[in-house]
Amino acid sequence: MSTAAAPVRTGQVLADLLPASRVRDVALVLGGAALTGIAAQIAVPVPGSPVPVTGQTFAALLVGTSLGAGRGLIALALYAVAGVAGVPWFAEGGSGAGAPSFGYVLGMLLAATVVGALARRGADRGVWRTAATMVLGEAIIYAVGVPYLALSTGMSASAAIAAGLTPFLIGDALKAALAMGALPAAWKLAGKR
Repeated sequence: MSTAAAPVRTGQVLADLLPASRVRDVALVLGGAALTGIAAQIAVPVPGSPVPVTGQTFAALLVGTSLGAGRGLIALALYAVAGVAGVPWFAEGGSGAGAPSFGYVLGMLLAATVVGALARRGADRGVWRTAATMVLGEAIIYAVGVPYLALSTGMSASAAIAAGLTPFLIGDALKAALAMGALPAAWKLAGKR
């Protein structure tokens, strides 16, 4: 009898390695939303910016890649809707859609969907593919978050870039580096790379 792991079917994400059921999917969605909310509480204020450095974007991208586009989108939508409804789990215990950083939450919805779709094509199984996937996800978050920041605060485009993008680039590079080690390692540990 062989104990070798079966190869991964095309289109699988890490969550698909668990036995399939509706209970699994509900638990993964709730867990993804909760993980994002908890990671948002890891927040460091940035001088001169209304947007703090958080673990929220990293969690959102991990949720998308691990759960896939559909479950990732639903998990981030649940996170966003609950936060707008008053659950204090946006950055620094915030809630509601009025914060200048809410555009980043909206960007996370789109980013989780895109990175989840890419993960179904194997983009989370190699170091460099994972890095590229994370960088793309971060770019999507900024593409929505920075213009929202500018509109909600009345900042010029250059001021919004200076306050809502530039201070975060080093941290995002570190998050991508962490993901490029963690996700391929998870596949390797599962024996299904």
